[in-house]
Amino acid sequence: MTKTLCIANQKGGVGKTTTAINLSASLAVAEKRTLLIDIDPQGNACSGVGLTRDQIKDNIYHVLMEEKGIEDVIKNTELSFLDVVPSSFDLIGAEIELVNVPSREFRLFRTLQKIKDKYDYIIIDCPPSLGILTLNSLATADSILIPVQCEYYALEGLSSLLKTIRLVKKGLNPGLKIEGFLLTMFDSRNNLSHQVSEEVKKHFKDNVFNAIIPRNVRLGECPSFGKPILLYDISCKGARSYLQLAQEIMGHGRKKQ
Repeated sequence: MTKTLCIANQKGGVGKTTTAINLSASLAVAEKRTLLIDIDPQGNACSGVGLTRDQIKDNIYHVLMEEKGIEDVIKNTELSFLDVVPSSFDLIGAEIELVNVPSREFRLFRTLQKIKDKYDYIIIDCPPSLGILTLNSLATADSILIPVQCEYYALEGLSSLLKTIRLVKKGLNPGLKIEGFLLTMFDSRNNLSHQVSEEVKKHFKDNVFNAIIPRNVRLGECPSFGKPILLYDISCKGARSYLQLAQEIMGHGRKKQ
């Protein structure tokens, strides 16, 4: 069965898009048919797998506006098992354009039914907000992965996200689950990173992934080359961490159920 996973946190700079790109790539190298959907107007997820805006005519905006079917906007990547649905700056206006549209929260859900069986995993990279684009993603997803950076104010804003998840479960998607909280930007030399890690584990217990994403120079470099970390430097700590995360997502080596 296809598993649809959205990666969301309304706080910016937490490693959300980095996680979307590199988790998708890690699932793909495990020969899992994976679709990465970039629903963030910034479009960094599609550029992070090698696509540029001048290569893209149709995108997820045209799908949400029902001008194109999702099968018409899927692009291949350098990885055989990884496809991507690109984003567009036009998404900035999507919330206004959809404001009076009936069942606007289910636009993404409806269109995904057409191609869902073609993939093992669908990963959705959400914008850093709790607007209509994120609501579409939450209404569509089986579960949500929440990146939490190991820095000051790490838990700031999570209460709003958790409240939104509860409301989505109540009104839009009763089956939505929290896949887990992912610690990102961890610096083992920094006491604050250890303190935040302990605090997150104390709050969320077994819902925290065993994999921890380090603050890693190579991870920071690879987006400028349009490559996931596995194609840029598979030997670095960042690559190993995302491979471990993919194993946990696939159900291997994870303590929690």
